[in-house]
Amino acid sequence: MTMKKKLIFILMTLSLFLVGCGKQVADQSSSERIQTKPTITWGVKTDTRLFGLTNIATGEIEGFDIDIAKALTKEIGGKDAKAVFVEVTSKTRIPLLKNGNIDAIIATMSITDERKQVVDFSDVYFDGGQSLLVKKGSKIRSIKDLDADTTVLAVKGSTSAINIRKSAPDAKILELENYSEAFTALKSNQGDVMTTDSGILYGMVAQDKNYAVVGGNFTDEPYGIAVNKGQKDFVKELNVALKTIKENGTYQKLYDKWIPKND
Repeated sequence: MTMKKKLIFILMTLSLFLVGCGKQVADQSSSERIQTKPTITWGVKTDTRLFGLTNIATGEIEGFDIDIAKALTKEIGGKDAKAVFVEVTSKTRIPLLKNGNIDAIIATMSITDERKQVVDFSDVYFDGGQSLLVKKGSKIRSIKDLDADTTVLAVKGSTSAINIRKSAPDAKILELENYSEAFTALKSNQGDVMTTDSGILYGMVAQDKNYAVVGGNFTDEPYGIAVNKGQKDFVKELNVALKTIKENGTYQKLYDKWIPKND
């Protein structure tokens, strides 16, 4: 073998070795990494009362999603495991997951067939459904009252606007960046009604008693924890952990702590 051929052979071997090493790193699942570094990075909302909201006094994010994430982290990684939280919105949560910035999304995210094409979901952890929020005294009492003279406020990247277009095709829709902006727009009369999941809307009612959730749920949109494709072991661990906290009473305790009764 000539010196030139030897050099080419060495370079090719080295190249294959490096590719193989890179693949090992790329293929390492969240499940495997958590065993060596017991930390799970969660994408969460920070503007959604009851589910994920930044407490201005403490700087901490609080809510049902947050506490469920903490409980699942302990179940999967052990008592010393750490839950790290990264702010996401309906628009940014999937890109951040796909880019590897977070391990999982627990952010009032409905399980849909469209989303299943790009992410995998855990079992259902909250039975969500879309409803309507209006100022008390509004003539709007249900989805049937939304017509061409109605402006509906929704959030970009969520399923809310899509559902409204199906259920009330004549209504005008104004999409905002996040729930805080949408609620502020409702208060400033930029719209007649706001729509999203009822759990989120009840959080807004808790914030301002001048508003009410009306008409009941007009969709069935269960929440799931989203994980990147190719992480089947991690999804299994999440489901086992979720089942465990439901069986040992932790889930119900957290549910009662954050979710208001529908009365």
